[in-house]
Amino acid sequence: MSILVYAESAEGKFKKVAFELASYAKKVAADLGTTVTAVTVNAGDVSELGKYGVDKVLTVSDERLKDFNAKAYADLLKQAAQKEGAKLVVLSSTTDSLYMAPLVAVGLGAAYASNVVGLPLSTAPFQVKRTAFSNKGFQVTELATDVKVIGLAKNSYGLKEESAAAASEAFSPSLNDADFGIKTESVEKGSGKVTIADADVVVSGGRGLKGPENWGILEDMASVLGAATACSKPVSDLGWRPHSEHVGQTGKPVATNLYIAIGISGAIQHIAGINSSKVKLVINSDADAPFFKVADYGVVGDAFEIVPKLTEKLRAFKANN
Repeated sequence: MSILVYAESAEGKFKKVAFELASYAKKVAADLGTTVTAVTVNAGDVSELGKYGVDKVLTVSDERLKDFNAKAYADLLKQAAQKEGAKLVVLSSTTDSLYMAPLVAVGLGAAYASNVVGLPLSTAPFQVKRTAFSNKGFQVTELATDVKVIGLAKNSYGLKEESAAAASEAFSPSLNDADFGIKTESVEKGSGKVTIADADVVVSGGRGLKGPENWGILEDMASVLGAATACSKPVSDLGWRPHSEHVGQTGKPVATNLYIAIGISGAIQHIAGINSSKVKLVINSDADAPFFKVADYGVVGDAFEIVPKLTEKLRAFKANN
């Protein structure tokens, strides 16, 4: 059972999830006595993938794939899997991969399990553990098809470096006009900021910040921590922050190492979308806010007093360490 992974990149640089997938696939491959092949699209230097266990890289260079297109990307991954005889395809849980994964599975006649949070529990039968019920529980899923597709939950495995070199091979999938039925009109990109998708730490604000003019205290903390900024749904609905920062069940789900919620009461939809984060810190003036029930650490008090002082402590700690 060879293993194929899709190594996501942006502007020629690999995303962190690409290395996590490679690390995960390498461990599974070692248990199965097989190898790991990665597929890249318009990426730059692919040698980094070898550091995380990839044995072979299929490099795709096609100007038509400059912008993500789920159908075209799914088709090229299907062809790559067939070329390599892959029996297991490992994808991430980014927005693009979640869109693409079912298409890959259908193309390969494969079973698909999303939100996988660990190594296979067994390989005969092939069983994986995954989150279910909006991250409130776990489910053991058996994949009985010959070819299998799994979506690895973000930050569920981590990065494991290997001392290996990946062989590179150009790959030109056969893509036709039907693969490009949906056209991208424009792409808006943020710059100079850590994205929610790649962040290990997210600092998020709610209506407790009282207005967009007060977001500076949150951004200062995020800058010190090297974190992404986010917000609750009411904040984005009010236009205080862009919708791209809305996290939660109805926005972007996050599974960071640290999630800091400032002035967010903790609606069930918000908690469900961030519940996979490993550590949750809540700062709120309302001691009865629902968020405290699921928080690992909670601070009751005025965010406008606490956050600047905490930021200064963090800045001093960072300077001395």
